[in-house]
Amino acid sequence: MIPAMPATPVSARQASVSALRLGRVAAMGALAALIVFAGVWGSWGTAQHVMLPKGREQGTVRVSACAGDVCTGPFRPVSAGASARPRVELARSVVVRRGATYDVVLKPGTADAVRSGPAGVLYAWLPLGGALLLASVVVAGGMRLTRAAWLLGLSGLALLTAAFVASQ
Repeated sequence: MIPAMPATPVSARQASVSALRLGRVAAMGALAALIVFAGVWGSWGTAQHVMLPKGREQGTVRVSACAGDVCTGPFRPVSAGASARPRVELARSVVVRRGATYDVVLKPGTADAVRSGPAGVLYAWLPLGGALLLASVVVAGGMRLTRAAWLLGLSGLALLTAAFVASQ
């Protein structure tokens, strides 16, 4: 008998259980990676304007009216090359209040404003925070990797909490 070989042969049942376990871990790992990728994809649409503001119009918006999920107000430029606009739109969230002034970056070619600064960066990455929380459940339940799940979940919770605190 070869010393590296097991003393007892592996049964077909043990082999199939191992194969199913490997398949489950691979499928749940792919699902968790897809969820995190979707969170990054959903965040990047806004985050690119906030994190890479060079060449974009930067300024402030004093919110004058809110209707539905959009608040509007006049734009006052701060950066060189930016022009004042009588009305730009800012996505309404819990922290956007009428009469308040916010630092913003305009999306190129539109009248859509995105909050800038630390609060804007954190707010832009909120979809990733939610995706991390969801992926932690998949990693814990499907892959049985509790430490990795706690790391993902606490990272998502920290991102959501930091965004809430910074926007106040």
